[in-house]
Amino acid sequence: MALDPVDVVIVGAGGGGGIVAKQLAEAGWRVVLLERGRTQNFSETGHYELRSQRTTVLGNAFGPDDERHVRVRQTDGGEWVKVLPSDGGYNNIAAVVGGGTLSYGAMAWRFLPKDFRMRSTYGALTGSTLEDWPVSYEDLAAYYEKAEWELGVSGKAGANPFEGPRGKGYPMPPLPFNREASVLAPAGRKIGMHPFPIPMAINSVPYEGRGACIQCPHCVGFSCEVDAKGSTAVTVIPRALATGNCELRTECVVSEVLTDEKGRARGVAYFDREGKLVEQGAKVVVVAASATETARLLLNSKTKLHPHGLGNRHDWVGRNLQGHAYSGAFGLFDQEVWDGVGPAARIAACDFNHGNEGIVGGAMLANEFIRMPYLFARSVRPPGAARWGKAHKDWQRKWYKRSMGIKGPVQEVPRWENRVEIDPRVKDAWGIPTVRLSGAKHASDLKTGKFVAGKAAAWLRAAGAIEVFETLPGRGVSGGQHQAGTARMSKDAKSEAVDADCRVWDVENLYIADGSVHVTNGGFNPSLTIQALAYRTNEKILASGHIPKRQ
Repeated sequence: MALDPVDVVIVGAGGGGGIVAKQLAEAGWRVVLLERGRTQNFSETGHYELRSQRTTVLGNAFGPDDERHVRVRQTDGGEWVKVLPSDGGYNNIAAVVGGGTLSYGAMAWRFLPKDFRMRSTYGALTGSTLEDWPVSYEDLAAYYEKAEWELGVSGKAGANPFEGPRGKGYPMPPLPFNREASVLAPAGRKIGMHPFPIPMAINSVPYEGRGACIQCPHCVGFSCEVDAKGSTAVTVIPRALATGNCELRTECVVSEVLTDEKGRARGVAYFDREGKLVEQGAKVVVVAASATETARLLLNSKTKLHPHGLGNRHDWVGRNLQGHAYSGAFGLFDQEVWDGVGPAARIAACDFNHGNEGIVGGAMLANEFIRMPYLFARSVRPPGAARWGKAHKDWQRKWYKRSMGIKGPVQEVPRWENRVEIDPRVKDAWGIPTVRLSGAKHASDLKTGKFVAGKAAAWLRAAGAIEVFETLPGRGVSGGQHQAGTARMSKDAKSEAVDADCRVWDVENLYIADGSVHVTNGGFNPSLTIQALAYRTNEKILASGHIPKRQ
């Protein structure tokens, strides 16, 4: 079934797609926003820990469902095995209106200027495709600011001595320190660190018609019961719909980007909620489906002019899959340091993102979000500690309120071998060839992870921890909530997948608005960078001439 064409069709109603939809709809464009998940309200998921985005014991609260969205993963032994969204190797990202921003922890970091110049800073690295971005921090600064003010970010400008230049401050003051942050702040300063309040896309005061954070402990992995979290589901997407120019269609699984005889995008094909195959024509196509699903869609969109998939003339699509090699430490204290005040993560330091001798990159360090009881039961334990029975319960009771974690998202160096491919045999419930994932971390990431864990442990000891246990990353490829890199941007059409405007090489009216385009992924949560790029990409689309300017 073919529908009447629109100006633009956007695949994915998450952190990037929602922004592009809002911007184009406000400019008068006719927009169709497609989402494989559905709209969800807080009442559907509540505070149910065993179905949160962090503990998927009883299923994924925010999708995708297990039965239909199968993937394939390569084991350490080289065997290909099927994995479901509740399996750790799946690298799941929420399938829901708002995408990962509905359930994320909402840290809202700008990358540092050096994060865009990794090759220039550290040189070529054997076994890595480390490169500079074709855009700089200065190119994105105004768009970071726009994202902070439109979505709502609380923070303290100038508190991080390592941050890049800012045009103006944050729209809201930072969330006040809780007990953990109050313990960590003086301890960090004592050992020469520069701790400061974490910038959060969480309202510290009422903002843009949404209430302030009520400081409940159920934050990361849960949706917000008062919409204080700046998800695109409660910010830009409602504004897009309010224009009357944007139509949101949920439970729509896109199978391919359609192209014409000249190789231009002419729309998408998707299965609607009834399972019918639909063609939606459009003058411009924007893909914002996540680094795994965007790569899958491009690779599945083969034609005579694009026999290896869209943007894949030089075999870059699906390569360089990155997440973050999380490292840190877990400490036990004589006194209670837990006060139950959410979102708990309140304090951070950027002393170790760069400038570490013998280390490529580094990571921001921050105290952890509140670990609910089941997640706490899976946390680090002393060697030989019981995992079940009375001894386990006694350990839980004794240490739950007297423990603290500090972690950092180590900036991984990209590898050609870390990849998303199309499996030659396995298909999903709609008959679409599915993703298969393979690869491993570079040795540099493991070295950096050990370095960062040591710094986290030192901070905890300075804060009075009586026992400290380091947490180190595994060797396998990472690409979960922070997935990036599978359709990287470049200045050169002979390498990478998209240009500096996030337009797919060889397809002049096809753009990408998610973490796929990241050349490297910073030592931070990447959501604000995805959103800043989405605002910038929108401007490039509006200026492209694909659609006549409207009054």
